[in-house]
Amino acid sequence: MKNILVTTKHRGVFLAQADDDADISLKTLTGLKNGIMVINWRNGKGVQGIAVDGPENCKLSAMSDIPVLHDVTAVFSVTDAAAEKIWNHGK
Repeated sequence: MKNILVTTKHRGVFLAQADDDADISLKTLTGLKNGIMVINWRNGKGVQGIAVDGPENCKLSAMSDIPVLHDVTAVFSVTDAAAEKIWNHGK
């Protein structure tokens, strides 16, 4: 699984895990696992800061799979260090 941060044209920001062979260049992504919506962030680094440093000073939703996500505008890689913080945030 690869860790990604996805933005949508509806101003949605999501953290999720995609299969290693998933085509993340599509405008509609399917089969995302462990999805988390970033509700707000005050990290001073924008959404790319979340992808690099993790969810510092962010409000995150509960985790659930995302079967379909429409109107994707960008997909960012999430660093291993950020991923550890993201998927352990509720523990």
